[in-house]
Amino acid sequence: MVYSESEILQYIEENDVKFVKLTFCTTDGKLKNISVLSSEMGGVFRHGAKISAKKIKGFETAKGKDIFLFPDASTMTLLPWRPQQGRVIRMFCYIKYADGTPFEGDSRYFLKKAMKEAVRKGYCFRFGTSCEFSLFRLDENGFPTKTPHDYAGYCDIAPEDKGENFRRDVCLTMEQMGIHPISSRHESGPGQHEIDFSASSALKAADTFLSFKSAVRSVADNHGVHASFMPKSSYGIPGNGMHIGMSIINDSDIFDDDNSEAADDKAIRSATAGILKHICEFTVFTNSKVNSYSRLAGKDLPVYVTWSDEEDGQIIRINNKHSIEGKMVLKSPDCVCNPYYVFGLMIYASLEGIDNDLSLPDKFDPDSNEYKMLPQNISAAANDASQSDFLKKYLNAEILRYIEETAMEEWKDYQEASDKEQFEEKRYFYDL
Repeated sequence: MVYSESEILQYIEENDVKFVKLTFCTTDGKLKNISVLSSEMGGVFRHGAKISAKKIKGFETAKGKDIFLFPDASTMTLLPWRPQQGRVIRMFCYIKYADGTPFEGDSRYFLKKAMKEAVRKGYCFRFGTSCEFSLFRLDENGFPTKTPHDYAGYCDIAPEDKGENFRRDVCLTMEQMGIHPISSRHESGPGQHEIDFSASSALKAADTFLSFKSAVRSVADNHGVHASFMPKSSYGIPGNGMHIGMSIINDSDIFDDDNSEAADDKAIRSATAGILKHICEFTVFTNSKVNSYSRLAGKDLPVYVTWSDEEDGQIIRINNKHSIEGKMVLKSPDCVCNPYYVFGLMIYASLEGIDNDLSLPDKFDPDSNEYKMLPQNISAAANDASQSDFLKKYLNAEILRYIEETAMEEWKDYQEASDKEQFEEKRYFYDL
């Protein structure tokens, strides 16, 4: 159910809500929030809630100005893992300056602008995600270990699959939040799991993805395990990725035009060509950590900048028949990205492909080795981004510079580390 501001104030009064979490996303995709007493929400809706930009990595572009969180009433949800007496609700927020202008570091607003541009051109983009994560045991003191929760494989069942009840609780928690997963299963790696979500508007899909990550961590805490979205937690086992399904609806569909299916097919192929053209330039967004490239180095993962309608080493699959994944699936991203930037850049690249009537290259041939590959490390990805006119066209210059500099600093730290595997464990295993 979508609430208005007045309905939320009524909901607070009638449902014993004591605290409201105002949630926002940092430049690097990390969720943060402040909690306000529910009695203050009338003022928060009108004037926002002030936060300190200088204390948030990536928000330095505010340059000392005050920034404020303005809750998006349509995203209100009850947090089921919080107490049922003195309840807690949560809303995603836009970030603005005191005069009401959007803060340039607000990635959620970046995606909203991309959606508006698509609508202006007669297109509606829908996204769905398939998200992988791993569960690990805790030691006797409650600290995470690198021992997997189980050693089951793809689609195995209990008792080999020890995460069955965990996935059940995640899905039920999401349903209580008004979010409905499609399916869940044990994935290929030890302790590895996947939960899939149906397509929705770009903004809702990004919010859903971040809500899912939050729910997984909360349920893991209750189950006495450690959940990690680290792209490659251990060498020699499959990494954790995220498939992004994308479909495009154009105006002709609204009128049930006989040619609408053909128009959609043409649009998705040109959009895919646009994404293939620019994907290396925004790989630093889809794969934003040094550890992301440990995953991409695996032989079973997509690295070739091409497409297919079959399961091969390509980064994009086009589904010729109806699929819950979406018409097009991008397979290279991982779950530590900022989804607002990734979905927004996919929209802009798609629109350029459609506007310029780009044609797809020949589909992937597994017997050929003449394809361009994705950047092989975060330094190469940052270099591709720094030379990208595409990114400079759509992203704030200071935000783009921050992304590039952060990636290069991380790469420098990694290169100087004497034990690379230990560096990745300390930097990512406990936080991602």
